[in-house]
Amino acid sequence: MLGQVMPIPSHALAAIAAVVLSAAELASAKGTARHRTPGWAWVGLMSYVAASLFFISSLRLWGPFSPIHLLSIWALFSPVTVVHHARHGNIRQHRIWIVLFYILALLLTGVFTLWPGRVMHGGLFGV
Repeated sequence: MLGQVMPIPSHALAAIAAVVLSAAELASAKGTARHRTPGWAWVGLMSYVAASLFFISSLRLWGPFSPIHLLSIWALFSPVTVVHHARHGNIRQHRIWIVLFYILALLLTGVFTLWPGRVMHGGLFGV
């Protein structure tokens, strides 16, 4: 049990930091150092969140894995795609991938993380 719980705090803190950083990124002028520098931090945080999920297996449907692990595979691929589009000047695709990444990897998973019976729900609401 302890091995399953240990990665959760750092995973959760990185995800919360990414949510907060997302707000700053959305408010910043695009294409500037004030956008790129936090953007790299966001990519790092999201990569950590996706990778650290493979050490969390409280929901087990296929051995130690669950559907959320499929999203993590996608979330490890997405930062590469996001950066690729930005570096090649395809800002429309960069924006589409960022929005998809944000919605799927942070907002949707956040809803399921806080679902009754999950570790984070119990930690936040004591139930």
